Amino acid sequence: MRKGLKTINKYFSIFSKGVIKENPVFFTLLGMCPTLALTSSAENSVGLGIATMFVLTCSNIVISLLKNLIPSQVRLPCYIVIISGFVTFVGLMLKAFLPDLYDQLGIFLSLIAVNCVILSRAEVFASKNGVLASAFDGLGMGLGFTLALFIMGTIREILGTGTWFNIALPELSEPMTIFIYPAGGFFTLGFVIAAVNKFMKRRPHNISCDNCPHKGMCRRGEEE
Repeated sequence: MRKGLKTINKYFSIFSKGVIKENPVFFTLLGMCPTLALTSSAENSVGLGIATMFVLTCSNIVISLLKNLIPSQVRLPCYIVIISGFVTFVGLMLKAFLPDLYDQLGIFLSLIAVNCVILSRAEVFASKNGVLASAFDGLGMGLGFTLALFIMGTIREILGTGTWFNIALPELSEPMTIFIYPAGGFFTLGFVIAAVNKFMKRRPHNISCDNCPHKGMCRRGEEE
């Protein structure tokens, strides 16, 4: 019983860290290109997030299964081939069943194949852990990425167009169209990251020489 609870806690910890503690957008700042480019509406944000979560989870599982068969010298090309296969599958499914969303996502759907979030989890986690742990890692990181895009898309769409999922909302004020442009994306991202860090009570990392493990190897460290 105790062993079972320990296992459950282990996998829950792996899953939850991607959603909260190590959210790929808010804390590690990965996947900034789609985060800023496609979050002008909540619908696009959720669509891209779910597609990325599917690719991330499936690629993590396959890479974990094949980790002992992939030569270390060609691991990154192999990861990209695996990820690209799932991206192609997602693209075909969206084109067949959700053509409007497929057209809105455009080239960014194909760019999931080189998304830093997916490649980093393949290299850092899936290639070093078991299949089940890799699956939970993919689900957690994917959900965290989707949640971040959803928050960004919701704020930008409501403030920029006065709609939410293309549904008109009561006009509390005049829509500020700047929020659907790149400048609004950068402003929203900065504000949300600041709010999340404040809520999580995170402080900036101390990057002085006192905490540097290589302090004695550089002249600056010797001077201080």
